Amino acid sequence: MKVKVFLSIIVLLVLMSGCLQSQSVKGTVTVKDLIGREVKVPSNVERIVAAGPGALRIIVYLNASDKIVGVEDFEKLHKYGRPYILAHPELKELPSIGPGGPGKLPNLEALVNLKPDVIFMTYVDAKTAQDIQEKTGIPVVVLSYGQLTAFEDEELFKSLELAGKILGKEKRAQEAINFIKSLQEDLSKRTENTKSPSVYVGGLGYKGAHGIESTRAKYPPFVVLHAKNVVDELGEGHKFIDKEKLLEWDPEYIFIDEGGLSLVLDDYKKNPKFYESLKAVKNENVYGVLPYNYYATNIGTALADAYFIGKVLYPESFKDVDPIKMANDIYEFLVGKPVYETLAEQFGGFGRINFSTGSIEPLSSG
Repeated sequence: MKVKVFLSIIVLLVLMSGCLQSQSVKGTVTVKDLIGREVKVPSNVERIVAAGPGALRIIVYLNASDKIVGVEDFEKLHKYGRPYILAHPELKELPSIGPGGPGKLPNLEALVNLKPDVIFMTYVDAKTAQDIQEKTGIPVVVLSYGQLTAFEDEELFKSLELAGKILGKEKRAQEAINFIKSLQEDLSKRTENTKSPSVYVGGLGYKGAHGIESTRAKYPPFVVLHAKNVVDELGEGHKFIDKEKLLEWDPEYIFIDEGGLSLVLDDYKKNPKFYESLKAVKNENVYGVLPYNYYATNIGTALADAYFIGKVLYPESFKDVDPIKMANDIYEFLVGKPVYETLAEQFGGFGRINFSTGSIEPLSSG
């Protein structure tokens, strides 16, 4: 009898141990996502997917790309402009989770088949997120990029902190946030007491590629550099201007987002007199910068652009900066590899725009 009782106790303890282990493995924690939803996620997350503009980038910034088990077709097919994919081409070999692209939702069947522990998403409302969660049985956590102004993007920082908490990457999340903030502070301090020439940026992408008339008031690299953006008198955000307005402003320096450079050069061939009437063109003060809005904001490229623009506008304040080396340092920290040269091959890179030859003339390094 004593032996039977003893064995019964042993069996009970083993069963209880198994239950406790199961509860530990399958335990959950409740988090609040960036649109205010309370979501229960596993306490130990090993398999994830990221859907929507910029979602995958946040995961790469956290050094958590090894947890990704599927990606959107957009990430697999489009090789341009996104440093995180250039640094991690292996992600393109993962199974598809749907078409991707702005406004495109993931394929629910593909999500169920891949069995991720968590689905990270951007640019969806609460109803859509909840619907995907209920239909797949997989927790959906919504992240956000907010509105990039002068790299003080609290929504992005909160997203990094939240995803970092879920993935056990809290330390890395704080390192990434501190890195972005430290560069912002450096850019601002270098220029806070320096008089700025008048500046303009054209060729900005906005739901597609556009020419010189596509611009932005409160353009983040100009804001952090205390540069005198002639467009700021129009308020803030993206603007399409009449080209005659650009003649009226006649800024001393013009920067062209290279995502729209081919359109600007084509327009020059059709109407060279317009461009040659501009002070910046006459004085050869027109420069190309890398496009940073590509499937949401590539914060590393925006920072790299700011250092290049600073070097052009305030050479004394940036005499210790090599913009190409700085760009590669930024990319290496955020995405794991120095990918500036590849981006320069795709778009043209940092340099002076020669309208007559239609080329970018790289500045001397240093």
